[in-house]
Amino acid sequence: RAVARAHEAGIPVPALSSVLDAIDAYRTGRLPANLLQAQRDYFGAHTYERVDREGVFHTAWERSRTA
Repeated sequence: RAVARAHEAGIPVPALSSVLDAIDAYRTGRLPANLLQAQRDYFGAHTYERVDREGVFHTAWERSRTA
């Protein structure tokens, strides 16, 4: 509530906002880090984990021929 009130009043509270973001990150299974895993796999043949299946995966990504 404090972060929301500060935001409504136009008062920056970066430390409190960061803490709130960190707490929210613990409550969700889907984060921007999931996108980073896919990008790392695409560019460097790293692996990634999925949220719907157990295990470690790698995709044979194909580059577009029109690009």
